[in-house]
Amino acid sequence: IDDQPGGAAAVLDPVSQAGANFEFAFARRAAEMPGKGLLFVLPVKGKKVVAAAQAAGLGAAPDMHVLRIEGGDKPGVTAAIARALAGAGISFRAFSATAVGRNFKAFLALDSAEDAARASAALKKL
Repeated sequence: IDDQPGGAAAVLDPVSQAGANFEFAFARRAAEMPGKGLLFVLPVKGKKVVAAAQAAGLGAAPDMHVLRIEGGDKPGVTAAIARALAGAGISFRAFSATAVGRNFKAFLALDSAEDAARASAALKKL
């Protein structure tokens, strides 16, 4: 996206007008690309939404596999997730977590479907 006021809105507006209901959106400046930023959203599903996303410049990230993690919020939950992944020998690409009220939701980006399966198995033990 363009790193300027309205850069994210220019991409998100047409996709949401097509019916997208994002569970996750994350944008950041891209230091390696001056004047640009990165935008990650999910899910992008349905014919109209996919077409609008592509027309707005969004593309699939086939080399990224994402897990959604939800549960009751308690002190140390994000550390426990990181510890479980480390114990399973899994290095993640990105990890985002937030708590709202008594619940937390996290998204974990991994490099392969195999890593996602291993992470899922490791996290089920928590």
